[in-house]
Amino acid sequence: MIVLTGLNHKTASIAVREKIFAGCQEKKDLLPVLLSLNGIEEVLYLSTCNRVEIVASVEESERALKELRDFLAMSGGLTPAEAAGCFYEYRGEEAVRHIFRVASSLDSMVMGEAQILGQVKDAYREALGKYATGVVLNRLMHCSFRAAKRVRSETAIAVNPVSVSHAAVELAKKIFGSLDGKTILLIGAGEMAELTGQQLIERGAQSLIVANRSLAQAELLAEKFHGEAASLDALDKKLIEADIVISSTGASDFIVTADMLKRIHHQRKNRLLFLIDIAVPRDIDPMASALENIYLYNIDNLQDIVDENMNVRKKEAIKAEMIVDEEVARYVNWQKELESVPTIVSLRNKAAEIIQAEMEKASGWMQNLHRDDQEKIDNLVNSIVNKVLHSPVTVLKEESSDISSRDIVAAVRRLFRLD
Repeated sequence: MIVLTGLNHKTASIAVREKIFAGCQEKKDLLPVLLSLNGIEEVLYLSTCNRVEIVASVEESERALKELRDFLAMSGGLTPAEAAGCFYEYRGEEAVRHIFRVASSLDSMVMGEAQILGQVKDAYREALGKYATGVVLNRLMHCSFRAAKRVRSETAIAVNPVSVSHAAVELAKKIFGSLDGKTILLIGAGEMAELTGQQLIERGAQSLIVANRSLAQAELLAEKFHGEAASLDALDKKLIEADIVISSTGASDFIVTADMLKRIHHQRKNRLLFLIDIAVPRDIDPMASALENIYLYNIDNLQDIVDENMNVRKKEAIKAEMIVDEEVARYVNWQKELESVPTIVSLRNKAAEIIQAEMEKASGWMQNLHRDDQEKIDNLVNSIVNKVLHSPVTVLKEESSDISSRDIVAAVRRLFRLD
């Protein structure tokens, strides 16, 4: 059986997750240690900023889950109070569904984000390199990758941005068509402005200017982006150079006024100006939006876009869950077939032994037959046996919706006295 245990951003605080992450990181041979636990046949360890999980193929689920849960709690040095209620456990089909949902980013803090699939692949690559996985988990992980690929290609779950910084970048791309060669002006040194500026540069913006009340602070941030620092006294001049302005200060009055923008209008030669005001209270005069070739968005505008896009993702998640269900059913069916393979082999071997024994008994009178007739009898006997075995073998492969695969396997082994 496949089992999974772990904790994530929904069940444990960041302090608890950090303890377990650090404790497991300290173990040089983590996967071999996990494989040495009672009843663990195959294992994979996944660790991200939002989750720590162990997936395993085991002999007996309850004992194995306790071993794995205790291992995580001990590795993190968790107190009984910290450990209580922060771990979740899945068995069988539910464990398969969970790992497929994780790989498909349906269980992420930001639904539809692409990073988690890469992290799952890295975890699998690590386990594969340490010979910690086998037939069961190898198939499981490849099926999870297929489910994730289908979710991304058959739904729009990752199409629209769901963070304020991403929304700002996507708006800028729509307005300019391309960000290649554009100049960004950061007013203030806020975290959100810095993050948005970083993403704009990654998508083609060429240069960055940081204007701040404290020139020293502006220089620190500008150095990070290999950009230019300026004081707020030079703001008029820098607005002439800029294509995209991101403002995030703690000022009580407008930093960029409509009059200021009117003054530099001719010097900008009708170039588009994209203003992103993510300050509260606002840094940019709302009247600026009425000016020609100026596009102004504030934090509420961006949040509305984010909320709308998140609603789209939630609708797309319904399609994604259906895809996951299909892939889970496909994997579970394969797993059931895998359980029946030894019995099918035993059944065919027993039939072959019976045929051989009976043919030996008949060898006395069969030797008087022509060789062609002997071959015809041999083919006839094998054909009859194969047809008799066809139905039980088919049932063993396809399974019944009303009876569990293990019950069917046990019944066949008893009926044909295979043990």
